[in-house]
Amino acid sequence: MEVMPIDDSKFVTENKTLLDVLLSERLITSSQYEEIKVKSASQGLSSESVITSLNIVPEEKITEAKAKLLGIPFVTLEGTSFSPQALGLMPRAVVERFFLVPFSYDDKTKTLSIAMSNPVDLEAISFVRQKTGLNIKVFAASAKDVEKAINEQYRQELVGEVGEALKETESLHKTQTIDSKKIAEIIKEAPIAKIVSTILEYAVTSRASDVHIEPQEDRVRVRYRIDGILYDRLSLPKNVQEAVVSRIKILSDMKIDEHRTPQDGRFNFKVADKEVDLRISVLPTTFGEKIVMRLLRKSGGIPTLQELGLMGSSLKNLETAILRPHGIIIVCGPTGSGKTTTLYSVLSKLNTTRVNIVTLEDPVEYQMPGINQVQINPAVGLTFATGLRSFLRQDPNIILVGEIRDSETTELAIQAALTGHLVFSTLHTSNASGALPRLIDLGAERFLLSSTLNAVLAQRIVRKICLHCKEEYIPLPQIIQEIKNGLGNLFPSAGETVKLYKGKGCEECAGSGYLGRIGIFETLPVSEKMSTLILQNADSNSIEKEAISEGMIVLKQDGYLKALQGITTVEEVLRVAQE
Repeated sequence: MEVMPIDDSKFVTENKTLLDVLLSERLITSSQYEEIKVKSASQGLSSESVITSLNIVPEEKITEAKAKLLGIPFVTLEGTSFSPQALGLMPRAVVERFFLVPFSYDDKTKTLSIAMSNPVDLEAISFVRQKTGLNIKVFAASAKDVEKAINEQYRQELVGEVGEALKETESLHKTQTIDSKKIAEIIKEAPIAKIVSTILEYAVTSRASDVHIEPQEDRVRVRYRIDGILYDRLSLPKNVQEAVVSRIKILSDMKIDEHRTPQDGRFNFKVADKEVDLRISVLPTTFGEKIVMRLLRKSGGIPTLQELGLMGSSLKNLETAILRPHGIIIVCGPTGSGKTTTLYSVLSKLNTTRVNIVTLEDPVEYQMPGINQVQINPAVGLTFATGLRSFLRQDPNIILVGEIRDSETTELAIQAALTGHLVFSTLHTSNASGALPRLIDLGAERFLLSSTLNAVLAQRIVRKICLHCKEEYIPLPQIIQEIKNGLGNLFPSAGETVKLYKGKGCEECAGSGYLGRIGIFETLPVSEKMSTLILQNADSNSIEKEAISEGMIVLKQDGYLKALQGITTVEEVLRVAQE
């Protein structure tokens, strides 16, 4: 998209120029001020052209200075919620022609907010006002920001389709609130069903793991968690909030007239050949009920341990531990770090006709053929502890307990391991060494733990660099030093030039530079020395030091190795594994 140069002579008010604002904001020095004036006069160029050629002030700051000079509000479009109504009012051909983007619409005042890199383009403003018949509020934004917003927002079917559906709802809702007596009829209307369906379709096609529908004071924000990061993608008007929430409640088999207490539900959704199981959580908030939908994909299969990102000694130590006929293997990490997926990968590897595998989960996330899966139900007394007690009468070889939460479950897991079973479970600790003191805190006897624990695996998930826009770069010396300090003797030899990689952003990755995720791991095998430390009531630091001396690669080291291989970035590793 070609951006026309702007005549900055227009940006002069009350004898104050753009240069004066940049100087007052300390974006240029006095000497630079004089240099720019001289070059501008001698070369017959605008001061902005000279500033750009010298590359001394970022584009965004120049635009912000122009906005301040003119008394026009400045907006950063990155992270802004775009209103489908606003985008629906102006076709792509118009926004590209005038190089502007609508981002907000106030139905009360009939005001359309638009962002422009050239906010003094009166022809464009007049055209938009005539075409829409609305009041126009102009915001200044950098050209780069506007171009990116046009490309992102107008290629998304999400905002376009929702915008069309919202137009249809205007005849349904003339007031801010919806009559509770009419809600049952309204949610059956096609526009509301289409809005919900479009939100879910976008979630599936964009590989989102969660959808957040969050009521605000004056709007409803829709965010998608893609590759572990929440992105603001949609803004709905307040008057459809109750209908959208009720529609999802009906699909999830919840009570639509209950607004005071949290509710949980589930339903299936299919897009083309992709079927997902949705777990719904509704929570009352100040401005209405917030909905979080977790997407669990039924297709795609269970990844192998290598596909998850396990490699080297971490993979070898885990494979050795799971091949033992009995004992306990713990996977730890925070919520959303992929613990359950790792356990399913392990079970998939062990699943044969010769073994009886039973699982106790909350909830059952993947359905695995040949494995007996049970979902806990505290309402009827089926907890991890009671379920595990019943499992022992089912002649199992391998038992998976979704999470060790209390002393009773801890004790039963150890007893199961002592009686010849292989037990897998998860624990919420930050690293592998921290799992051992945690289990003791939960009531595990040290002498029993030392003899039953096979290994502890800790993990995090990092985003992978997008392969479509991946590029190589030479990192700063301080970054190289940080990696060197972290890796120690694992760092490449001195003769090698350290190269790192990043994604510059493209359509495939929606400009993020990342596409997909992979795990970083540390596996702590319980050796004889480790067993002795457990008996001696050693702290987690002592346990970790011993594990490292025995060859354990810690989380950050595994992350740095993947960064050197061009799989992820150093920034991602530090984001998830920084101590």
